[in-house]
Amino acid sequence: MKRILLPVGGAVLATGLLTTGLTGAVQAAGDVATDPMARNTSQAASVVSFWLASNGAALRQATAYTWDSNQVRKVVSKGGYSPDGRPGSTAPGGAERSSSNSQNVNLPKTVGKVFFVDGSGKFRWCSASSIQSNYRNLVATAAHCVYDTDSNSALLDNWVFVPGYYQGKTPWGIYVGKQAFTHHDFDVYEDYDRDYAFVTVYNGIQFDGVKRVSKRDYKRFSGPKRSWGGSHYILLSKDAGRLGDNVGGQGFAWNQASNRTVRTFGYPAAPHPDGNKPYSGVTPKHCYGRTTAKTVGASWLKIQEHIGLKCAVTPGFDGAPWLTQYNNGKRLGYVNGVASTFADQDGNDRIDYITSPYFDGETAAVYQAARNVWSGKIVGPKGELYK
Repeated sequence: MKRILLPVGGAVLATGLLTTGLTGAVQAAGDVATDPMARNTSQAASVVSFWLASNGAALRQATAYTWDSNQVRKVVSKGGYSPDGRPGSTAPGGAERSSSNSQNVNLPKTVGKVFFVDGSGKFRWCSASSIQSNYRNLVATAAHCVYDTDSNSALLDNWVFVPGYYQGKTPWGIYVGKQAFTHHDFDVYEDYDRDYAFVTVYNGIQFDGVKRVSKRDYKRFSGPKRSWGGSHYILLSKDAGRLGDNVGGQGFAWNQASNRTVRTFGYPAAPHPDGNKPYSGVTPKHCYGRTTAKTVGASWLKIQEHIGLKCAVTPGFDGAPWLTQYNNGKRLGYVNGVASTFADQDGNDRIDYITSPYFDGETAAVYQAARNVWSGKIVGPKGELYK
């Protein structure tokens, strides 16, 4: 698949609106890489049908993206942070209001799982979050949850985001990836200092069931459908609306000061290197703490400038948002990192540390390129495909 590289300055000039709602200067010398995913509504409907056939059997069969245990090592402290400009941010949207006075942590509706098929044909998932954008259609996750690094091919197949996913249930619909945006250095060199991605998604789809129809009606119907055993069926689908309208969108922040307090949410599932498996991946877990005052490095993944957080979660948490200034009542904050790697700092074969790329002006440039791109609907009011 041919990837398109957009010079950062050119991308901003071409859209004219990319800086709307952003504060702080963006200074980036790198390039933005973008790839089409489901190119049209027909492809998008096929992706949804793949995951939701047989009452979501493929979703339930998916397993967490897992790191090789040989890559779970101790990371090395490096120098200080390297902001490449002034701090900046864009505000979150779609605040949730909690009626409870409980001090328990309120899990945000924005968090969910991204599902995909890897190069070996296995059904996989990572963690991700809805993030604020002009068209309320953007997902933030790790780049290794979008690009197939294992098979060295292009994008992971059949990519979808399901906020609030629980055991085959899609409470706010399923959202098909339309276009992926990441940094050129990850796209080409798999540089994990740039292990972040922003994906535009179509309006969500919700299925209301299956209806058996005549061969004539089957041929006429342009929506998701299946034919087997001499019978013809159409999947009764409806437009679920835009992602941000349904679950809200976290804000975005870059070039922030070191040692910030963050809260991170995701779906850990894999065992620790010693085989202990404390998480099921069924429900989201969270960590809370301050990021490292120094950057950390991991030479085997080309990492020179990550930030770290004490957190004992395991893979499956990949792509989970790191939220600064998180408001427990509104369930919103600012994405200032995404879970990228897992480390064992004390050498006991247990993960006790996670890392994220440092979000700088080049990260902001990738985000800007993605945040003003429209996606559109997949289905019409009668379940028909939009052309």
